[in-house]
Amino acid sequence: MTEPQPDPLEGLEGYDNVVEPDLLDEEPAAEVTFETLVADLERVAAERDQYLDAYRRSAADLENYKKLAQRRAEEELQRRLGSFAERFLPVLDACDAARLHGAGDEVEPIVSALMGALEKEGLERIFPLGEPFDPTVADAVVHEPGDGGEHIVSEVMRAGYSWQGRVLRPAMVKVTD
Repeated sequence: MTEPQPDPLEGLEGYDNVVEPDLLDEEPAAEVTFETLVADLERVAAERDQYLDAYRRSAADLENYKKLAQRRAEEELQRRLGSFAERFLPVLDACDAARLHGAGDEVEPIVSALMGALEKEGLERIFPLGEPFDPTVADAVVHEPGDGGEHIVSEVMRAGYSWQGRVLRPAMVKVTD
């Protein structure tokens, strides 16, 4: 005679509330036909295409945002560097004034070192003496009568400066009409 097997769940509390599913009460699965499989496959493929399209748009938007953020960061850096270089312009003006008053030998090494360092980063001196007047890089503060032709810069009263192609300060000039 075989001994009765002990109930493995005996002694576990809360097990008495669990209801065993009655497999006989389930409805039989709908009959699967070739047409329903094809319809399901087409529906899933259409959903896949929608998700893939949404993913690609999102990826493109993210890439565009990254490029825009990078460009803005670079522009901000250039603007700040230009502002930094602009703070040196009074020093350069003082050196130019010292040269005009005869202290050229004493200030020349300082001016050369300072301009050399700033020029490497993109500072350019605007000194349009003898050139046609260009209002985008120079301010005409004095006009002299001339022979009636093209406006020519006859004297530079204060040098101008540009930083990487952007005018920081226009030159102050005398123009001959």
